[in-house]
Amino acid sequence: MKQTLMKILDGSSHDLYSKLAEWIITVVVLTNCAAVVFDSVPEIHSEYKDFFHELEFWSVMFFTAEYVLRSWSYGARYAPEEGGAWKGRREYMFSFFGLVDFFATAPFYVHFIFPYLDLRVLRVLRLLRILKLSKYNTALQDLFHAVASERKAFTSALFLLAIATVVSASMMYFAEGHNQPQHFGSIPACLYWSIITITSGYGNVEDLSLAGEIIALITGFLGVCMAAIMTGIVASAFSNQLSRKKAAFGQQLREALADGVVTEAEQEVLEKLRRQYRLSEEAVNSIMEDIRKEREAVGQST
Repeated sequence: MKQTLMKILDGSSHDLYSKLAEWIITVVVLTNCAAVVFDSVPEIHSEYKDFFHELEFWSVMFFTAEYVLRSWSYGARYAPEEGGAWKGRREYMFSFFGLVDFFATAPFYVHFIFPYLDLRVLRVLRLLRILKLSKYNTALQDLFHAVASERKAFTSALFLLAIATVVSASMMYFAEGHNQPQHFGSIPACLYWSIITITSGYGNVEDLSLAGEIIALITGFLGVCMAAIMTGIVASAFSNQLSRKKAAFGQQLREALADGVVTEAEQEVLEKLRRQYRLSEEAVNSIMEDIRKEREAVGQST
């Protein structure tokens, strides 16, 4: 039962119950995030505060039950000789998604224990529940992995950005420091202007001198260049990430097909790997077609 429940909660495109659980959790998460947003409007809060309170209570009960079931079912991840049930449970509880699941309900219980505290910040933390959706969509995970794999390129780009920001701020200080001391009275104040100009293209300061306008134009142009560099790095990293996933799955598939027979255990490993990489059926079929062509080419050459 633990194994079945773990597979359902983990998500599988071939399992009806797993897809149903995924959709239910997604709907509840989106409903809660929408409720947090609308509840922040004073007019709406005053009229529907009882409804929002009820929704929050039953949502917390739902997420608490999900957290308990996940913690319990993950005990089936490892056999006794591999560490036992508590190894799997600890692995889930202290994982990124386990911590998200925990903090998704923590504000309610903290407010329940300390009802007279001003916990508005903790209430806003309920929006962290939207991170639960990344469990079923690997875009956020792919982004983290892509940035990690291209960390040297990102570090170099950030270093160039820091240099551009400091140089731009220093030049603007000497150009406009005496004219507008309220905005450019010091280099740290100019750093704020430089960062805003690089990231948005406009530093929200008018009546610049000719030198200041030239510096502002150059700073805005540098911002466009840095955005292009960052976009190129991210796009390349995402493409490489997908290629690595396909290559890893293809290698596992080749090993499974090496003896001409795909056993049930090998099928389970391939399906688990496919779910982990979130590869579509079309992508898997494409990989299988490439492997088939490779085998045919090898057979013809021999």
